[in-house]
Amino acid sequence: MSASPRHLELLAPAKTADIGIAAINHGADAVYIGGPDFGARHNAGNSLADIERLTRHAHRYNARIFITLNTILRDDELDTARDLAWQVYEAGADALIMQDMGLTLLDLPPIQLHASTQCDIRTPEKARFLQDAGFSQIVVARELTLDQIRAVAGSLDRAALEFFIHGALCVAYSGQCYISHAHTGRSANRGDCSQACRLPYEVLDGQGRIVAHQKHVLSVKDNDQSANLRALVEAGVRSFKIEGRYKDMAYVKNITGHYRRLLDDLLEERTDLGRAASGTTRLFFTPEPERSFNRGSTDYFVNGRQDDIGAFDTPKPAGLALGWVVKTAADHFELELYAGGTALNNGDTLTYFDLQKELRGFRVNIAEALGGPRWRAFPNEPMAELKDLRKGVALSRSRDMAWERLMDSERTAERRIAVDLTLIETPDGLALQLGDEDGHAAYVELAHGHQTARDPARAEAAMREALGKLGNTLFEARAISIQALERDRPGFWPASLLNALRRDGIAALEQARADAWTRLPRALPLDPPARYPGDSLSYLANVYNHAAQRFYLKHGVQVVEAAYESHEAQGEVSLMITKHCVRYSLSLCPKQTKGVTGVQGTVKAEPLQLLNGKEKLTLLFDCKACEMHVVGKIKRAVLNEVEAQPLRFYRTRPGTVAGGVDGKAQ
Repeated sequence: MSASPRHLELLAPAKTADIGIAAINHGADAVYIGGPDFGARHNAGNSLADIERLTRHAHRYNARIFITLNTILRDDELDTARDLAWQVYEAGADALIMQDMGLTLLDLPPIQLHASTQCDIRTPEKARFLQDAGFSQIVVARELTLDQIRAVAGSLDRAALEFFIHGALCVAYSGQCYISHAHTGRSANRGDCSQACRLPYEVLDGQGRIVAHQKHVLSVKDNDQSANLRALVEAGVRSFKIEGRYKDMAYVKNITGHYRRLLDDLLEERTDLGRAASGTTRLFFTPEPERSFNRGSTDYFVNGRQDDIGAFDTPKPAGLALGWVVKTAADHFELELYAGGTALNNGDTLTYFDLQKELRGFRVNIAEALGGPRWRAFPNEPMAELKDLRKGVALSRSRDMAWERLMDSERTAERRIAVDLTLIETPDGLALQLGDEDGHAAYVELAHGHQTARDPARAEAAMREALGKLGNTLFEARAISIQALERDRPGFWPASLLNALRRDGIAALEQARADAWTRLPRALPLDPPARYPGDSLSYLANVYNHAAQRFYLKHGVQVVEAAYESHEAQGEVSLMITKHCVRYSLSLCPKQTKGVTGVQGTVKAEPLQLLNGKEKLTLLFDCKACEMHVVGKIKRAVLNEVEAQPLRFYRTRPGTVAGGVDGKAQ
């Protein structure tokens, strides 16, 4: 099983194999994880042995493992990437998530290909092209509205549509941000983003006046589509993706469990749809997404442009509102919890904003209950160093030790596959017939002499109890029936015999499931090759090797520029393209003044400047497309210090391709 028109897939992230196993146990139908290299997350790689361990666990539930092979690659890296693809395939991986089209021209294993978010898929035409080029799953841009998502889904007739439903948001269209490389030499397209979007900036207008002071104007809140799942299903989304390959175990358990419950509720209403993997997940805690790392939540552009998508005060998680300071002393302070607040714990981390609106944080060494909602807290640093911590200050809790202890428990969830068991008395002993929820079956027999039960009812109860002891297996009994040689008079059978028969039966059923498991089919590209929706590509297409160039030429593109990382584009260019608009967020958008007497027509979409130390960026506004371009140029130090692969696909270029704010070639 996998994402398909009939299945809904919950796709969870994993930094490690252990986190991936927890994701499966907490309800994920598929997990995406980095392999040993080229995984677009620096320091988030995993060994082949761990990939194999994770796939073995996942496949028992018909869940799938997708490997992120989604950086752009140099020519000298292609052979290594191809070898890695074969290695993860042999380790059991089910799909490769890719950005670099050069890989498609290599001798890859017969493994399913998924288009990475880095492919910047915003239009039905591009989604259809990638499907026709051999991709089986397409993740569309996070910035799309429901109507746009519906249009993309309508363009696909073979590939499944995937969409991010939770987690951190990259403010740029994925794959369309080069600030990190321009300023530090660390390429986001090669998995090493320096996150310039989370820095504070001065915002200046054309006259040099400060519009915003030290605000994180490129930082946005975190994605939360909890309220939109039904609408997304109706729009055609079939794979629901959680962001977070850097996140910890507690985050993955909590967020996966949260969306598993929401999707299960939805599936109870939609009998025409089913889970993409096997088994029912039971959680032994109540998921609370707000307890996991978050900068506040937004559903971004799904329901159209929103006023409040920015995390402009801080890119750090402030945590949950806790209470307020009621008294301070030399070595401690007292606080009162808000109504419904939970106990303060030793080791909790509390946060507050100082008078300059900077987020501050500290750990509680000792927490003492004073009765009712009042608590005394001794912080891990001197009170005098906790700037502006005073009476009346609101406190939040970003780390709750009681919650962490709960999440650290091994028993936070279980996942079981329903099985029907029929015990059959035969002339030679006993037989057990098993059938699971997916239609797999097994049959085992044991020879043993028949004994008449003195108490048939008690004997039958003992038989049912023995057969139902499936606690350490994948399975749970959905139905147990007994077929006695004599009608309604089962014989007496030793518990040891029943236990052995049950163990043999479960082993045989697991083997039947393993024998029936099949790989996801690799989609074949159209022949003749589908035409790319455009005849020219700028650096925005991230073509960093000659195989990728040949791919686009094969699909009808006539001019291909090299990726920004090749250092061909050294002047002022768009270093980020984003749907987020600083003017709109600061109420400086001309469209916001429409109909306002005395104001309409006076606000222009003139450029703004961003300053962070010596770094300077220009904001240009494409109001027709309702997009913002962050413009700058690569630093001389990067050109001098960072090794690049110089690419010039043409000695004399056939034509000039715009790569600036007109956005002609992407």
